[in-house]
Amino acid sequence: QVQLMESGGGLVQAGGSLRLSCAASGSIFRINTMTWYRLAPGKQRESVAVITSGGSRNYADSVKGRFTISRDNAKRTVYLQMNSLKPEDTAVYLCNQKIIITPYQPESDYWGQGTQVTVSA
Repeated sequence: QVQLMESGGGLVQAGGSLRLSCAASGSIFRINTMTWYRLAPGKQRESVAVITSGGSRNYADSVKGRFTISRDNAKRTVYLQMNSLKPEDTAVYLCNQKIIITPYQPESDYWGQGTQVTVSA
């Protein structure tokens, strides 16, 4: 059974930094795209950063230049380094990994449990 485990959230002052991690466990053939989303109260879920299996990255305009997404395929882990944090970055951050369990199955979406990031002014 595949599971994603997130870590690294917390409370930080504006201007500070946090690093989120999301590790997959279980029987996995391959992991394709990895994405970090966030969900803030009263707002729709937002795609924050995406990294493909080939290493291509895309970011939401609101975090460009401040956040960096990376992945370690050997550890099945995606990271989100968040610098120069702002109060508007406050949200629950969720990771998504598109995972193929066997070569004979299409990829499926797997989600982490979410981790709270709170940035105080």
